[in-house]
Amino acid sequence: MTFEKTMDRLKEIISTLEAGNTTLDESLELYKEAISLSIDCKKEIQNAKLQVEIIDKDLNAK
Repeated sequence: MTFEKTMDRLKEIISTLEAGNTTLDESLELYKEAISLSIDCKKEIQNAKLQVEIIDKDLNAK
C-alpha cells in the first residue's frame, strides 16, 4: 500500500472511531489496524528522510 493510501485508510479509521457507531470489539480492531498503519507510515517517512540525506550528501560531495 502506498503512503497516501495508508494515510487515507488512517483518516477513514479516525472518522469511524470519532462517529462512535462501532462496538468495543470493532473499535479495538480498528485501533490495532491504525497503530499498524501508523508504524508503516513512520517507516516510510524515515526511509524517505534517509534517501534525502543520501542525496544531499552526494550533492555536497560534488
